[in-house]
Amino acid sequence: MKLYYLAFSARGLALAEQLAAGLGGEASRCGGAVTLQGWTRAHFAAGAGLVYVGACGIAVRAVAPYLRSKETDPAVVAVDERGCYAVPLLSGHLGGANALARAIAAACGARPVLTTATDAGGLFPIDDWARRQGCAVADVHRVKPVSAALLAGRTLRLYSDWPIAGAPPAGVRLTEDRAGCDAALTLRDPGPVLWLAPRVLALGLGCRRGMPAAALEEALAALLAREKLCAKSICKVCTIDRKADEVGLLAFCAAHGWPLESYTAAQLQAQPGAFTPSAFVAQTVGVDNVCERAAVCGTGGGALCVKKQAGGGVTLALAARAFAPDWKWTE
Repeated sequence: MKLYYLAFSARGLALAEQLAAGLGGEASRCGGAVTLQGWTRAHFAAGAGLVYVGACGIAVRAVAPYLRSKETDPAVVAVDERGCYAVPLLSGHLGGANALARAIAAACGARPVLTTATDAGGLFPIDDWARRQGCAVADVHRVKPVSAALLAGRTLRLYSDWPIAGAPPAGVRLTEDRAGCDAALTLRDPGPVLWLAPRVLALGLGCRRGMPAAALEEALAALLAREKLCAKSICKVCTIDRKADEVGLLAFCAAHGWPLESYTAAQLQAQPGAFTPSAFVAQTVGVDNVCERAAVCGTGGGALCVKKQAGGGVTLALAARAFAPDWKWTE
C-alpha cells in the first residue's frame, strides 16, 4: 500500500515526516500549490492509504466527493497532530485502514480508535483477515450477514481448500463440509456463501497481433464462467515478450489493475512441466506453448490449474502459486 500523509501545521508536518520515515510514503503540508482538494483528488485511488494529520472533520469533508464503494475506496486515517489518536475513517477492513491505524499507533505511540463492530467487540473480522491473507471477497455484500452472525454469538463455519496454520480464533470452526459452511476459502465458486478467493492465479495469455481488449475480456469471461473461478483471484497476466507492446493487451491489463509480465521464448521453453504443444506456435514464436508456460513462469513454477483454452485468436491458461494461510489478521 502506497502511503500519503497531509499535514496542516509545522507540528503536524513533523509527525507526518516521522511516520513516512517509519512506515514509508510521502509527507506534504497543505498550503500554496498543495491544496486539500487537489492533494486528495490526486491520491484517492485504489491501493493507496491516505493519512490526514489533523482533525477528522477535515478528512471527512475532503474525501466525501470521491467515495464510491467499500470495495474500491482506499484506506483513510486521521491522526491528531500530537500523535495521540489514530482514527480509521474509511475502508477499515477491506482497504486496510484498521491495520494502518495500528501501524501508525505503533510508530508514534498513538492509540488506535477502531469503531468497526467486530473489532470493537473483540471478534474475528473475516474481511480484515481475508485482506491480510492476500484474498479477495468475491461479493462484499455477503460479509455483513457473516459478521452479524458472529456479533450475535453464533459460530462461523469456515471451509478451506488449504490447511490454515495455527488454532482458529474464538467463534470460528473449520469444517470439512463445503456444502454446510458459512464462508469458504477456495478458488472455485462455493455457492451462496461468503467466498474468499485467494489472489494466487497468474493468467497466461497468447493472442494474434492486434487483438482488441474487448476480445480478451470476452475470452476471459468465458473461461471464468466455465471453470467457476473469480477474476479477483488473478494477480498478474503473463505472456511472451513479443506481445508485451500489444495495445489491446495493455488496455486489458490496465482495466483490471493487473501487472503484465513477459518472458523470452527461451525462458518459456526452459520452464519444466507438461504443456500442450503446438507446432504452429513453435514455428511462429520459437516456443511450443505460450499461455501455459507463461502462467507457470509467473507463479515461480506453480501448479497449472486450467490448461490451454483457445478460441477467436486468444489462448488462455491459469496457474496458481503456493498459498499457505494462517489465522493472523493484524500486522
